[in-house]
This record gives sequence, C-alpha cells and structure tokens, in this order.
Amino acid sequence: MPETAPLPLDPRAIHLTASATGRQDAIRQCGRALLAVGAVDGSYIDTMLERERSISTYVGEGVAIPHGTAAAKDAVRHDAVSVLRFPGGVDWDGERVTVCVGIAARGDGHVRLLAELARILMDPDRARALREATEVAEVVRLLQPSEEDEAL
Repeated sequence: MPETAPLPLDPRAIHLTASATGRQDAIRQCGRALLAVGAVDGSYIDTMLERERSISTYVGEGVAIPHGTAAAKDAVRHDAVSVLRFPGGVDWDGERVTVCVGIAARGDGHVRLLAELARILMDPDRARALREATEVAEVVRLLQPSEEDEAL
C-alpha cells in the first residue's frame, strides 16, 4: 500500500470560529480560504457551488467536504485543503455541519485527498476532536496521518 502522505494544509487556511448564513455561504468561505493561500483562482469557488448543486458534499459526522467540479482543474494552482469550523453549525440540507473541509487539487489529486480525509474521519474520536478543535495546531495534528494510518 502506498505511504500515507500529509494533507497540503496551510495553517492560514484554518478558521475555527467561522459563522455562515447557510450552506452556500459556508462553501464560499471555504473557497475564499483556498484563494487566500494561492491554491486557486476566483473561478474555483463557483465550481464548488456547482458541485454542491449536483451532489451534496456532506459526508456525515457533522462534516462536509466541498470541492470543485472536474472542469475546474485549470483553476487550481496547487493542491490545498482549507478547514472551517462553524461552532454554531450550518444547515446543510437538513443536516447540521460544524466542520467544512474545502479541497482543491490538480489532476486526480482530489481522489487522494478525499481518501486521506475519509481515513481520518472514519475514526469517531478524531472526527469528534476535529469538530471540537479550538487551536489551529490541533487541527493540523488531527489531519496528519497517524502511525495507525501508516500501518493500514
């Protein structure tokens, strides 16, 4: 099995006290965090909203993983992840989301990023810790592969 790689997570793309008026606002904020670290150009945010219109990016455990459509690859400058925590929650088509993990990836990089996130979020303790995190360093630690991940 290939070695588990760390997620491309810039601490400047982590916001732990965000609030949003709804799902679209939360997705825009995730996209703006990716834009702020130079990972995408502004058109990527529209493709994130387009993706959400076609299929919900809610994955369970209070987490959504918004990302752009396949057609948006040219809008991605480098792979990156943004993490926004919404302590007050966001209505996500009837589900309550407290953590949004925005993804931008070139080529097929999103497949690896989604797989890494799924591996992390399948651990209920890590998912809960991510939802409750109040420090950027804690989020970075939680989203890095653990020794147990390496053994899988």
